[in-house]
Amino acid sequence: MTITGLRPGFIPAVELAAQAAAFGRTTGEYMLDLLEVARARAYSPISGFRVGAVVLGASGSLSLGANIEFPGLPLNASVHAEQAALATAWHGGETALAALGVTAAPCGHCRQFLSELSGAADLPVVVAGHRRTTLGGLLPDAFGPADLGLQGGLLTPQHHALALARPSDDPLALAALEAAEAAYAPYSATYAGVAVVADGIVYQGRYAESAAFNPSLSPLQAALVAVAVSLEPFTRIERAVLVETEGPASQRSATEALLAAVAPKASLAYVRAIEGSTP
Repeated sequence: MTITGLRPGFIPAVELAAQAAAFGRTTGEYMLDLLEVARARAYSPISGFRVGAVVLGASGSLSLGANIEFPGLPLNASVHAEQAALATAWHGGETALAALGVTAAPCGHCRQFLSELSGAADLPVVVAGHRRTTLGGLLPDAFGPADLGLQGGLLTPQHHALALARPSDDPLALAALEAAEAAYAPYSATYAGVAVVADGIVYQGRYAESAAFNPSLSPLQAALVAVAVSLEPFTRIERAVLVETEGPASQRSATEALLAAVAPKASLAYVRAIEGSTP
């Protein structure tokens, strides 16, 4: 098993500039060019409706995402393209967004999820074939972190000083702990991370909460985004580890159900983490 710095669907700023220049395109034009590339990674066996999203990070990077649906599970288990692109950017180290491009107008679920970002109302949004707008224009009078007395937001770097309750040298458990350490859970304070291994490559996922609760993205959903964007079949997942702290919003049952649906032969280990370790 190899743990790498692989960030599927993430194009760093330097690489992006070279790619755009090679095609004679500006960064903004190239972002929209990649929407169809992103949409090709969609997995929509229930709706048959494929959506692609690309986000431009403040660092100048681009991140791709697509909608993912899971047959046999409730529809609210689905991952929306905008969530997927944001997760790709977040795992790539992006701390703010400069613009969002999407093949179809963001639904209310996605508008709410995106409102978790700091300065979300001013985020430029470009829907293919339509005029440029902002998230605030799409979701006026939004309910977000500030309404619950919070500053910052999703993509703000998180450091929770976590440790495994029982020390382990399992690389997958340590990768899941690393993901939990960066999780965004200001409402439940239940930090969770997942790591899965497929064909020897480890994919991580961090928990991302929403002020409206329901649009929250589970750590396994986030990990599956990376698997899907890399075009790796979910059935190739061999093993998964969920690491989380004790709290009122456990990911355990949801992770068990989702993993069983997408990779029935994969094993899942549940590992408790504790707060207060030395960073």
